[in-house]
Amino acid sequence: MYGLVGRTLRIIETDADVEEGAAWLAALDPRFAVALEQTGRLPLRRRENGFGALMNTVVGQQVSKASALAIWKRVKAVGLDIQANVVAASELDLQSVGLSQSKVRCSKALAGSLLNYSGLHHMTDDDVIKELCKIVGIGTWTAEVYALASLGRQDVFPHGDLALQEATRALFKLNVRPDEKQMRMMAAEWSPWRAVAARLLWAYYNSVKNKKGNF
Repeated sequence: MYGLVGRTLRIIETDADVEEGAAWLAALDPRFAVALEQTGRLPLRRRENGFGALMNTVVGQQVSKASALAIWKRVKAVGLDIQANVVAASELDLQSVGLSQSKVRCSKALAGSLLNYSGLHHMTDDDVIKELCKIVGIGTWTAEVYALASLGRQDVFPHGDLALQEATRALFKLNVRPDEKQMRMMAAEWSPWRAVAARLLWAYYNSVKNKKGNF
């Protein structure tokens, strides 16, 4: 669960916002301070919002970053990042750019939905997640990543993200990788800057992986 209804909604819009959250986390737990020393300045990780951005997040489901980038390049090359084009496209058209059958179904459902992208900006974090998860093929991870990157929500954390789980295991010296339920319990302590904690842990994951060659 996320923030309480009625709380002022804070949006991460600038590098200064990320730096503020990182400083808060470093003061909260010295292990975050250690991670920051290793990662350096954290990326803003903001995307545009709307159909194309959500479609991009769907493409990134359960594949490596390199694979997602390659597929998305093909998707954009034929205009399948545009809602009307996906509505008109056949399943074969979508499969031809590298989308799995489940992502084809999700893409068609998303394109055919009446999702009010502008309206999401005025919803609580919990309501955004619930609204997005109404669409076939969109689960909690996709909804949380969209809320974090495209809506700039300050306190959203993709608890089921494997890289975040692995980074948490390494940074906090856990014996096993925490599952989604355990991540929710741990991340609750990082509120109201859970979205910056995600940025920090992603950066830490990449830093360790680049040094060791694996995680």
